[in-house]
Amino acid sequence: MSPSSNSLRRRLLQIIGLTALNWGLASSVARAQAAGTQAPELLRIGYQKSAVNLVILKQQGVLEKRFPNTKVSWIEFPAGPQLLEALSVGSLEFGLTGDSPPVFAQAAGKDLLYVGAEPPKPDSSAILVLKDSPVKKLADLKGRKVALQKGSSAHYLLVRAVEQAGLQWSDIQPVYLTPADARAAFERRSVDAWAIWDPFYAATELALQPRVLATGRKLSSNNSFYLASRPFATRHAAALAVLFEELTRADRQAQENRKEVIKLIAGFSGLDAGVVSLFLQRRPKSPVGPLDAQTVADQQRVADAFHQLGLIPRTVTVAEIVWRPDARHS
Repeated sequence: MSPSSNSLRRRLLQIIGLTALNWGLASSVARAQAAGTQAPELLRIGYQKSAVNLVILKQQGVLEKRFPNTKVSWIEFPAGPQLLEALSVGSLEFGLTGDSPPVFAQAAGKDLLYVGAEPPKPDSSAILVLKDSPVKKLADLKGRKVALQKGSSAHYLLVRAVEQAGLQWSDIQPVYLTPADARAAFERRSVDAWAIWDPFYAATELALQPRVLATGRKLSSNNSFYLASRPFATRHAAALAVLFEELTRADRQAQENRKEVIKLIAGFSGLDAGVVSLFLQRRPKSPVGPLDAQTVADQQRVADAFHQLGLIPRTVTVAEIVWRPDARHS
């Protein structure tokens, strides 16, 4: 075989080898992409009436379109503690709560992960008294009965309010009730005050015209958190990215098409359009993304406050259950 023939043969072998290598690399990339974007077979989402972004997605059927091969189920809860209990026992994959429920869940050893957050909403929760109540300021809560959902965002708001008033937690009488039961107790004057969040806050404000002793301003950031089961977050990072994308898109719609969203939420929830309008006015832009360092620090303060008061049984380190897309959560 001539030198030129040998050269040609070597060149052909190189081309064949490179082609095989490229095919192999392409196949590996494709497999990795397929694994990363594989949709879950089941996606059970826990939500509350205050979960504006989730309610929009539910009502519009957005996730059912994005995940056509996934069975998407929506389960409503009265408050965050009940939602996270369902998440921790495997009855949900994903859900939204306020700041306190994840702290109580972590302290109780529940296995779940913070996967996303919305910006603070300090104006969306308040401590209310009836308009003719003798309670005029936070310090007047001493010795009084205050209704609240145990382990909810209102719980931390009340903790901070008591602290700001120069009182001890033992100076008040917390009465732990779900929002519906608390509203009834508040109306019949079985309690002296009520710590609550929107839309229950807005509905009560319009119906009863109570006085607001305090909102979250200078007391609580009132952050909202998306949490997921560990298996879901670990196996379906790409699905979480889709969820954040669609939740953020829903938030833009809530900001830009207010009338349409008021009608949509009112139709779903049975709330008066005026109530929906009021609580949306108090809600800032709420795009969704992973937790940043400041949000984790805010949440650690919530955890520390509850532990210092003996309201949770042990110290917790919030960062230990914050999901990172590039980290393993075994």
